[in-house]
Amino acid sequence: MAASPMVNPGDQPVWVNTDNCKACDICVSVCPSGVLGMKYESTSTLGAMISIDHPEACIGCNECELTCPDFAIYVADKQEFKAAGFSFAKLTDEAKERQAAIVANNYMSLSEQGVK
Repeated sequence: MAASPMVNPGDQPVWVNTDNCKACDICVSVCPSGVLGMKYESTSTLGAMISIDHPEACIGCNECELTCPDFAIYVADKQEFKAAGFSFAKLTDEAKERQAAIVANNYMSLSEQGVK
């Protein structure tokens, strides 16, 4: 029996069920710390797929999970994450700058600059 996509697959602060993701990039647009981005994916209907590029910068705000129209992205429960010995990051200036750069790159991951 496969694990539920809603169950944290280990020590991850945020994870995605790509089977449900339609690559709308809403989650990328609302993430304040530049954790998410889009990567080109030729098999996706829209030609891209969500990518979790900086999980260590996740602040646990849940904005991505709350705005996802397809229930495809999940954020770890704060109490369970802490009980497992992990913690969410604090929002830093570096993370804010990374998010601004991702927005300026049309929500694409920074590693995708200039890629077509």
